[in-house]
Amino acid sequence: MHGKTLKGLLLVLLLAGCQPAENKLVITGSSTIAPLMAELAERFEAHSGVQVDVQSGGSGRGISDVRQGLADLGMVSRALKADEQDLTGHLIARDGIALIVHQDNPLSSLSRQQVVAIYTGKLDSWADLGGAERAITVVHKADGRSTQELFLEHFELDNDQIRADLVIGENQQGIKAVSADPFAIGYVSIGTAIHELEAGAPLRLLPLQGVPASLAALEQGDYPLGRELNLVSAGEPDPHARALLAFITDPAQAEVYRDYYFLPASR
Repeated sequence: MHGKTLKGLLLVLLLAGCQPAENKLVITGSSTIAPLMAELAERFEAHSGVQVDVQSGGSGRGISDVRQGLADLGMVSRALKADEQDLTGHLIARDGIALIVHQDNPLSSLSRQQVVAIYTGKLDSWADLGGAERAITVVHKADGRSTQELFLEHFELDNDQIRADLVIGENQQGIKAVSADPFAIGYVSIGTAIHELEAGAPLRLLPLQGVPASLAALEQGDYPLGRELNLVSAGEPDPHARALLAFITDPAQAEVYRDYYFLPASR
């Protein structure tokens, strides 16, 4: 085969491998939504016969992949920004962001000023908070994660100000880091933290501004760092994506959201 023809064929095959295929949906983005989405997708596959490929990587990836046509739907664990209005958001659930510490940490609460001081390196010992003479291990989220963006926005911080000991991507990494270190502090999805706590992870969720990090507080609208969980599309979703959205927001699926400690939008 002529060299240029062969290169052209390979290019077509590579590009085809990046595009959503017929009878298949590709969904990428938020690691907060991904475990929930994987279970809902499995149910949808059994219901419809449409294959659903769920890949995590952060809300930023979900936005980027949908814009580039690499995914049919993006998982974004926040509301769409002003410069993302070219995309269509489909609200599926609500969640929040909680500060977490090891269950052996005697700390019961932190003020806003103390959280800012910890994350900017101005307060670096638990002794300054009435605890042990041990350095605070600060666990922070990586760029491109909506959990990080909302945390910084809530505490009016720039990422350049953060003095982190460990930067993580997935919520699970943050939970493992804090579970393994009695002197660590981090912040993750409330739903994911409660899910792991119920599974035996040695964690405690700290209240925020005196409000417990709980589903009840989220449901009542009292928790100060709540957020939307969205799927996003570029314009009107195709028929398979529309069918999936209708399936996963049906009240019959509410139990799945409850299993992951998220509040379903279908309620």
